[in-house]
Amino acid sequence: MTNRIHAKYWIETATPLESAAATMAGEQSSGTFIRVPGETDELRERHAARVEAIRELAPVDTPSLPGAKRGPKYHRAEVDLSWPLENLGPSLPNLMATVAGNLFELQQFSGLKLLDIALPQPFRDRYPGPQFGIPGTRQLAGVPKLPLVGTIIKPSVGLSPDATAAMVAQLAEGGIDFIKDDELQSNGPHCPLDARVKAVMAVLNAHAEKTGKKVMFAFNITGEIDEMRAAHDTVLAHGGTSVMVSLNSIGLPGVTALRRHSQLPIHAHRNGWGMLGRSPALGMSFVAFQKFHRLAGIDQVHVNGIRNKFCEPDDSVIASARACLTPMFDGPNRGCEVMPVFSSGQWAGQAIDTYKAIQSTDLIYACGGGIVAHPAGIAAGVRSIRLAWEAAIDGRTLEQAAAEHSEVRQAMEMFAK
Repeated sequence: MTNRIHAKYWIETATPLESAAATMAGEQSSGTFIRVPGETDELRERHAARVEAIRELAPVDTPSLPGAKRGPKYHRAEVDLSWPLENLGPSLPNLMATVAGNLFELQQFSGLKLLDIALPQPFRDRYPGPQFGIPGTRQLAGVPKLPLVGTIIKPSVGLSPDATAAMVAQLAEGGIDFIKDDELQSNGPHCPLDARVKAVMAVLNAHAEKTGKKVMFAFNITGEIDEMRAAHDTVLAHGGTSVMVSLNSIGLPGVTALRRHSQLPIHAHRNGWGMLGRSPALGMSFVAFQKFHRLAGIDQVHVNGIRNKFCEPDDSVIASARACLTPMFDGPNRGCEVMPVFSSGQWAGQAIDTYKAIQSTDLIYACGGGIVAHPAGIAAGVRSIRLAWEAAIDGRTLEQAAAEHSEVRQAMEMFAK
């Protein structure tokens, strides 16, 4: 790849496509609505964004978004733009301004969405990327092959530190690999982070002494940068093995600052991404979104789950997971691959189809009710999921696994409705 930044967009416009694409390139580089003094041919040649490709799609008769220029027909296309790295240097905040800035407000467009980005090597040279990634997560969790079976503390808020620790004790005894705070639970007065870390890690350290395996707990340390550093240090001091942040709350500089300080894997929650990704005509795909944060230094990130409780279709979920597992750069250990986290209404029943779709077990499979609501208890819920994944890897069906194992059969009777 040359030293250029590439971005792919979906657009909808009443303006001729070539003119619309040129407007995009001008707005996000050297141009404005009119040529200005100082904007020489030499400057434009050196700094202007290029329209690399336009792939026309079927037009529509009505605009997707208000406020755009009207016309008898609205053209749709995928457009590839590129920028010289010299315009901004390898800076993630300024990359965001370049590829996802004022474009979304231009009158020429009744729809515009960032679909993907590709970055030159200097970005990888400047930013740390994941510190632990997939192999480090597996090593700390003690899970060498299968997905990490995980869950979320529920109710999301309201539990005291001691009540949280009591729930963790049940989950650890049940054989869970991974537990996380809910994104709504960070450092509220009813469950202060310091007290929660002490109570939970007392349980998990004792369980590790007894079994030789330490359950990974991702403590939600979302906050101001100095607060996150201090919270990280508290988790580390008590023997914790993961911290969690909400990406849209702390932003790219927050992720980067935490990564440069952290000695623990960073579990990334994408809450709020729906504002960016839900509309097919506006915002940013998760395929693009996750690349910014992988480079900044996260190790695990949520991708939803198939047949989930939210609005995201299965093909989008699978595309997101595959993107997390796809290298961004060439060279050993420089691809920035991170572990996708499946969640939202997951139980043993989705394991077969999930594996067929992504052909990988490098993931966290987080189930709430799919574990704690299992009719035979938490341990049976955890085991039902592991057995379902083993069946998936072996090429067997869920029905075959259920015929052999009561835990899977009971899960099907409970959840397959």
